[in-house]
Amino acid sequence: MKIKKIMALKLLVVVALTIGFTGCTKKGSTKGGSSATGWKINDKKGGFQFNDKFKKQETPPGMVPVEGGTFTMGKVQDDVMHDWNNSPNQQHVQSFYMDETEVTNKMYSEYLYWVKTVFPPTEENYKNIYNGAIPDTLVWRNRLGYNETMTNNYLRHPAYADYPVVGVNWIQATEFSKWRTDRVNENILEREGYLKKDNKIMLGTEVTAEKSFNTEAYINTPSTSFGSNEEVVLKKEMGGGRRPAADTAKNVYAQRSSGLILPEYRLPTEAEWEYAALALVGNREYNIYKGQKKYPWSGQYTRSGKRQYRGDQLANFKQGKGDYGGIAGWSDDGADITNKVKSYSPNDFGLYDMAGNVAEWVQDVYRPMVDDEANDFNYFRGNVYTKNKIGEDGTVELVTSDNITYDTLSNGRIMARNFPGQIAQVPVDENETYLRTQFSTSDNRNYRDGDRQSTRFFKFGSSDEEGGEGEEEKFRMYESPKHKISTSVDSTGTEKKMVKQYDKSDKRTTLIDDNVRVYKGGSWRDRAYWLDPASRRFFPQDMATDYIGFRCAMSKVGPKSNKKTPRGNPKN
Repeated sequence: MKIKKIMALKLLVVVALTIGFTGCTKKGSTKGGSSATGWKINDKKGGFQFNDKFKKQETPPGMVPVEGGTFTMGKVQDDVMHDWNNSPNQQHVQSFYMDETEVTNKMYSEYLYWVKTVFPPTEENYKNIYNGAIPDTLVWRNRLGYNETMTNNYLRHPAYADYPVVGVNWIQATEFSKWRTDRVNENILEREGYLKKDNKIMLGTEVTAEKSFNTEAYINTPSTSFGSNEEVVLKKEMGGGRRPAADTAKNVYAQRSSGLILPEYRLPTEAEWEYAALALVGNREYNIYKGQKKYPWSGQYTRSGKRQYRGDQLANFKQGKGDYGGIAGWSDDGADITNKVKSYSPNDFGLYDMAGNVAEWVQDVYRPMVDDEANDFNYFRGNVYTKNKIGEDGTVELVTSDNITYDTLSNGRIMARNFPGQIAQVPVDENETYLRTQFSTSDNRNYRDGDRQSTRFFKFGSSDEEGGEGEEEKFRMYESPKHKISTSVDSTGTEKKMVKQYDKSDKRTTLIDDNVRVYKGGSWRDRAYWLDPASRRFFPQDMATDYIGFRCAMSKVGPKSNKKTPRGNPKN
């Protein structure tokens, strides 16, 4: 009996302690509230809204994930061109997404259709927008070759729908990426109920230049999208679901904190492209730190060694003089010009045609050397920082049909640099750069390069060292040609014709300037040497060829990989 009393007493003590601890836990609990203040988050009555249920970034349409890591950039087996523009250096890139294939004619034609519909070239304000977006189909012509079939058919004919688009310059590729960002985010917001369904360009809708969707403008001021049409730009209740009434204060627009809006589509950096092409993730037998991998696939040869496909070419490239594919029916790579995407096996990241088919634009401004002393993480040369233009009323200024900015390129082509509905941009100023250690100017293309002391013509210790008016031109590091475009006007001020002035100076020593961009990878016109992911060349950003295309990339937000625990850490 005494033992039973003792056991009962112990049980009462345990229960009391349990109740006490439970009470303490509840009192200090932050469940459903802020761990900083204890305030409720995502309360339907109002307050701070945040997507606590966010799991991972949505894989963008047409892309595959590329897990970041370290690699030896710029390692080529031979420098047969004697460019001396490659020096091995260790780099690290963050995880990102990349297009599975090059952008195809079908994909680019969708872009042209949208531009032509929203910015009709028959209207005076828009006549140069559509024309500026069209690829240069004349790149196929050759003085001593008959290629009119490609000139007339390659871009539009369904036979070439899934072939990589060519004749696109770097600027056009960049504008396509911006357009793609808006269309993908527009589709996501429509899917999630933040935009009216089927309001994209479809039969019966009224999407115009002033009533189109722009991602950054939506994030800044959602209500201004689609011409401030509340029937199209919708809200959702904080707890989910479509708004029941227009005046319900509990409803919110989508923001970055919702986790729905994807980062921008863009061209990959040179480091990202080379890293993705190497795909070291599946080839541990090679010494990744010494850069011994020559091609996007395993092995040192361009032909497959697998029993089922032994002898088949692994890429589309020029095999020799007058040999763009091999003998018909044997030793053939299956193409004479470009080839349909996914015609060859992907690399270990799941990326197709990272060697051959077409070479590809990347973001970087070209310089003969990669400055790895300045940065070895997410290396990129070409940053030009801007900020939103703020009007006198303190709000951001949107581009309208009356203030579209057009650029006349060195070859005379006119292209739009901003579009109605976008936020007007201006260079960053001292307000952003003052006392910063990371950057001190808006345009960083020439950082640690191009200064007067870097040029071989600079005379140290002379009076020239002090500089002066005209010295910047005299001591330009890169004496590239300066072609000029101007328009003549009559007595009434009306433009008569475009005047093109070709730089014929014999003092120009290079083609390199701030407007030439890197392109990577071999093409159907290139020998096997250029299939090496480390090989690099440059081309003017406003010119196009029949062998350069592009694919898009997107930065990954959040963890390096989507694994539940980091490598090497035991699961709890």
